[in-house]
Amino acid sequence: MPAASLDTRSVLLICTLAVLAHFGLTGGRVAVALGALAQGSSSFTVGVMMALFAVLPMLLSVHSGRWVDRIGVRRPMRVGAWLLLAGSALPWIIQDTRVFFLSSCATGIGCMVFQIACQNLVGMRSAPDDRMLNFARLALSMSVSGFGGPLLAGLAIDHLGHRWAFGLLALCPMIALIVLQRQRHRFARGGSHAPAAAARQQLGDLLADPMMRRVLLATVLLSGAWDLNSFMVPIYGASIGLSATTIGVILSAFASATFVIRLLLPWIQRRLQPWTLLRGAMGMAGSVYLAYPFFAEAPMLIGLAFLLGLALGSGQPSLLSLLHAYSPAGRMAEALGLRMSLINGGQFCLPLVFGAIGTVAGHGLPFWTMAALLLPGAVLTGRGIRQEAARPPQR
Repeated sequence: MPAASLDTRSVLLICTLAVLAHFGLTGGRVAVALGALAQGSSSFTVGVMMALFAVLPMLLSVHSGRWVDRIGVRRPMRVGAWLLLAGSALPWIIQDTRVFFLSSCATGIGCMVFQIACQNLVGMRSAPDDRMLNFARLALSMSVSGFGGPLLAGLAIDHLGHRWAFGLLALCPMIALIVLQRQRHRFARGGSHAPAAAARQQLGDLLADPMMRRVLLATVLLSGAWDLNSFMVPIYGASIGLSATTIGVILSAFASATFVIRLLLPWIQRRLQPWTLLRGAMGMAGSVYLAYPFFAEAPMLIGLAFLLGLALGSGQPSLLSLLHAYSPAGRMAEALGLRMSLINGGQFCLPLVFGAIGTVAGHGLPFWTMAALLLPGAVLTGRGIRQEAARPPQR
């Protein structure tokens, strides 16, 4: 018998748990990097630690998704929270650079498992008319933790020291575990009611569906555009002589816009379909990246960053809604795992690729390369709109 649809209280509870888990990741990155540097680690060593946050989740996301499909969300959420707790508690207990490598691995994997479980729960338990709204609420909570995690870690390091910053971050998964225990009746124990044959299907079966391929392509393009902003804007800003404060303001304008657009998404999604939103997001982001290298004035770059944030901030809820709609029965979490694997792979590879391009051919070319990918992607998304009209989603 299917579980009841999520009510507003349950959605807010899931969003709160997602924020607590994401705090461990976003704050942990800052605490690990600064803690390792304070202990005399080289920039290369810190880079390896940062890569570990993404590499292992990239390799394990699909398997984790299949696990969630098979057993439900309750145990994966607990396991993810325990891994996040270990990732923060170990550097708090043992002050050794080698522990930071374990912390990076545990935190990255724990947050990945927890996010897949949360996203799967929202997709499976939301009524069709509420699904995109609930995914928008979940995305908005990620904006809160994306801003608050690094801020919490930075303030704790400055006022309490590196060790107690990890102790403070450990409170977030600890609270999540307590809430999960007290509210366990709200989380399904069993897995999805999928056909037995679903467990024997291969990853290629997901990619055989052209609509699923379009969703995953849009995922790669929009997550790559997000990563390019985080990586290249500081480099470009420094190359044209902007101060660190100005570069920070540009990045803050982007983050503020993602928060604003996600606040407005409940109103927007009642008027625009997910494919239409994605087409607009890719078209606007591509246009911004096309224009970026032609400007060196801070006010114009701040405005472009805000437009880029509006575009990219609207993409995640649409992608999650479409991913749920077109994933085969009983394989939603596996599809989420594949999406997360692609995102983590981009976070690992794209800085290397775009860094090499920028070094060889100048800082403008990475922006134009991304624009050359996004604008045709918007055209392909337009085809998705027409195909969606001809072939409705599965659910």
